[in-house]
Amino acid sequence: MPEFDRSTLAIVDDIRDREQASDGHSRYGAYLAQHADDFHEDGAPLRPVEFAIAAWRTATAPVMAPGYVAVRPDVYPLDVYRDHHGNPGFCAKVGLRHGDLARRPDHRLRARDWERDPWGRHDDPFPVLISPERTDRPAVLVAATLLLPIPDDILLRPTAARPGRTLTHEAKQVVAALAAHANTHLSPLVDDLLGGAR
Repeated sequence: MPEFDRSTLAIVDDIRDREQASDGHSRYGAYLAQHADDFHEDGAPLRPVEFAIAAWRTATAPVMAPGYVAVRPDVYPLDVYRDHHGNPGFCAKVGLRHGDLARRPDHRLRARDWERDPWGRHDDPFPVLISPERTDRPAVLVAATLLLPIPDDILLRPTAARPGRTLTHEAKQVVAALAAHANTHLSPLVDDLLGGAR
């Protein structure tokens, strides 16, 4: 299991990828082959933004579980997307518990809050938050959506449009660059938002 901290939102796991590979090379490569139609446009390699989106989506849950890229459990989803101008970016969602808010819901409302996933570890510093199991009173479930631009210079223009070692290598390159960018630039935003509360 990857070890997350306040400055790490995404971990690329090359060791597990190789150890669990059915072809002896890359488990992620096998998933790329299963989703081959996502990696070409009429037989031609994708544009860099579309390639990054497809590579990240395939590398993370729910497509790959466990993912080639593990995402910190309290940040879900962490997606790569294209904005309305065609520029790449990250979109992260973070649940905020009432205690994380500067102003809490009126105590007379006795509103329920996000709850820790009962199937998670009780000592997990970054728990998965779920909606309340009981619905006998109101709930105020606050979530923040964080958007972070991704610079074009960390993307790459793929040379392959079909599964194989070249496509796998290029997808791994772009996914590693995306994970590093998220850890460097997005994790401080998440940490500021949570105020180190978790």
